[in-house]
Amino acid sequence: MLIPLKPGELDRLIPAVATGNQFRAAMGDPRKILQRIMISSISGVITLLISQSQVGGRFSAPWLIIGVICLLYILWGPIVEAGKENSRLRKFPAAAIFDGYISNFYTREKIENRQEQANKLGELELVENRRTWIFLELEDEDGYIGELRFPMEKRHQIIREGMRICCLVLSDRKDFSRVEALSDAWIPSKRLWVGEYPFLLRPAFEELCQMRLKRQ
Repeated sequence: MLIPLKPGELDRLIPAVATGNQFRAAMGDPRKILQRIMISSISGVITLLISQSQVGGRFSAPWLIIGVICLLYILWGPIVEAGKENSRLRKFPAAAIFDGYISNFYTREKIENRQEQANKLGELELVENRRTWIFLELEDEDGYIGELRFPMEKRHQIIREGMRICCLVLSDRKDFSRVEALSDAWIPSKRLWVGEYPFLLRPAFEELCQMRLKRQ
């Protein structure tokens, strides 16, 4: 079942500015965090050194400001990234609450990254870091609606076929004849949230679902 959102509800459920959950998701894994720290440190130190070399000059202050901005990249970088991710769903003209069930689920190994490292003999070999992802196929009384995919964690072992699941469906058509995107999803019976990225303000979505679904 699809329940179209009223005007303004999408903006309240998916904010333009990153939430705490979205900031943490955009920060990424430890490797990505390290990359951000290196970029922030190197670029910040270089620009600050340039500003120091021009003390008293007309460009000293601008270089100092740029240096501070670079040093703070570790903070504003994830905020910008999360904002872009949010805008990807906020741009659609049609959004609806999906109330359906998990018709099928399966897991698959995905390569996260590849890197070369030396073995015990000093020879370079390609090492692949793999991670298990879970795929959920969603349906309602009208049939298949789409698929959610996200890295599998221990808490996802309780997921079973037939479980009720709610999320947002986004489309560029008012009749939802073509589904363009799905948000993260809520499994009410387990009070479990699933998805690759936390698009929704979760307490607000739970409250809206309970209110709107009672009327159906």
